Amino acid sequence: MAVKIRLQRHGRKGKPFYHVVVADARAPRDGRFIERIGSYNPNTNPATIELDNDKALDWLFKGAQPTDTARAILSYKGVMMRQYLDRGVKMGKHTQEEADATFDKWVADKEAKIEAKRTALKAGVVATREERMAAETKVSQERAKVLANKRLEAANAAAAAATLEGETAEVAEEAAE
Repeated sequence: MAVKIRLQRHGRKGKPFYHVVVADARAPRDGRFIERIGSYNPNTNPATIELDNDKALDWLFKGAQPTDTARAILSYKGVMMRQYLDRGVKMGKHTQEEADATFDKWVADKEAKIEAKRTALKAGVVATREERMAAETKVSQERAKVLANKRLEAANAAAAAATLEGETAEVAEEAAE
């Protein structure tokens, strides 16, 4: 039986969410599967990937073939690197301690890159928010000035009208005398 590590689509239209599953190659995409080994959410930035690395590595050693996207996810999480290093240990190219040290260094570098991306995205969001707030404040101040000018003009017009009415009343009184 040919076994594949692949994605099983969930979520609504336009908002996909995937389960990473081990399934028979003949089964439909969203059909029966042997085991669920993780999830992948591309809607977040950076994408959220939860994966049981030990189960994935076990299935790879049993002969499961990942699809292209699943291979990219496994590679991103370090499963493919771990498989490569474990094969080297079995062939005697290096010891298990050397493989563990290499893998730990790789994981630390990968985590640093991911954290740097998160920090840069967060800083960009904050900067964009501050720029929008500054632009909105400027527009609000301009609107306040325009409104104050209109109120001043209305007050001046009312005062002029009152003065005009007073003068008209005086002229009418003088004419009546």
